Amino acid sequence: MISNYEKEIINRLIDKYEKSKSFTGDNKVNQRFTIKIPSLFPKYNDHSEYELFVALNDSIDTLVKKSYVIAKANSAHVYSNVTLNVDKLADIYKYVGRQEKKDIYNSILEILANYKERNQILNLYCTSQNERIDSNKSIQFFNDDLVELDNILLAVDELLKVDTETFVRDFSVKVFKDSKVFERIAGKVVNLIYEYGNFPEKDKVLGNLNIIKNPTYVNFKGPGSISIKEQRLDLTNFRGDLAVSSIMLSDIDKIDITGKAVITIENLTSFHTFSDKEMFAIYLGGYHNSVRRDFVKKLHQQNPQKAFYHFGDIDAGGFNILEHLKHDTGIGFIPYKMDIETLKAYRNYTKKLTENDKKRLLMLVDGPYSNVVKYMLDNNCKLEQEAINV
Repeated sequence: MISNYEKEIINRLIDKYEKSKSFTGDNKVNQRFTIKIPSLFPKYNDHSEYELFVALNDSIDTLVKKSYVIAKANSAHVYSNVTLNVDKLADIYKYVGRQEKKDIYNSILEILANYKERNQILNLYCTSQNERIDSNKSIQFFNDDLVELDNILLAVDELLKVDTETFVRDFSVKVFKDSKVFERIAGKVVNLIYEYGNFPEKDKVLGNLNIIKNPTYVNFKGPGSISIKEQRLDLTNFRGDLAVSSIMLSDIDKIDITGKAVITIENLTSFHTFSDKEMFAIYLGGYHNSVRRDFVKKLHQQNPQKAFYHFGDIDAGGFNILEHLKHDTGIGFIPYKMDIETLKAYRNYTKKLTENDKKRLLMLVDGPYSNVVKYMLDNNCKLEQEAINV
């Protein structure tokens, strides 16, 4: 039976080999793959660790006898280095029960080919991983588990097909016939979609794709009325707001805006403090998924003469959300208090930019909000909408 020391030595040597140009066939000279025993096992030269010394020597002796490694001991039977015998690679892989990397790559390539044409995100991801395999680089979101990789790509494929709000557990049961599978891979799925897709905020990717943990609501208040299954509610004189379950959004027949404008507000606290008798305010529940987008488009179609505003944080995330809202609804939303004047007026409440903030803002510097973005970069500032008095 193979010892743990034998496995450790062989696996370290194979790791070095599989990361080399010899593995990819690009090397023009013969390479040797060697590890230093004292570096791998620091207690090897400790005289008080005699049992470890003997066990390690027995393991190395076994590997030498099998011609899996090349190693020479000194007169005290102490080994310094061990070198992989690349001529015995096929036998070595079998001995340690390790699948050859080339076989793993071939299996991954089959999985990638199966998903590459499913949607744009998967196409970009699969193309990138094909290139990484050609360069002998690690595969993103792959942790030596082919079944998990297939599940991740299947989840990405199915997520982009969801057109109604669906609970996480229900999605998992529908796709995997198991309520827990998606929960285990959700982090990798979200990271993949965020990196290769076009979403403003990573923590809201699932919500924007109609996958939710709990029921969500859309809040309304201001000058206007809502008709739900022919029952009309006039909100004009309400002291507070009306919250409607997202499940009921499709039941709304008509919204008549009697004020001058409509405003969507990103933050719930800001929504509650907002007060303008001429503006019909909406809180979309933190997500801009298809259910909410369809509702906003219906609202615009029924009130095309009204101006539409959006109020969000004055940071990269806020502007990205605004752009997504404009793009996904086709409505020319006007930024509300997301300008230089507001930054100046609330300079005492601004925060300094992080390095990630700066990177994201630089991507917006040539866009429609260039003036305020440049001001933020020049003055190292951003502002959360909760700080703004509305």
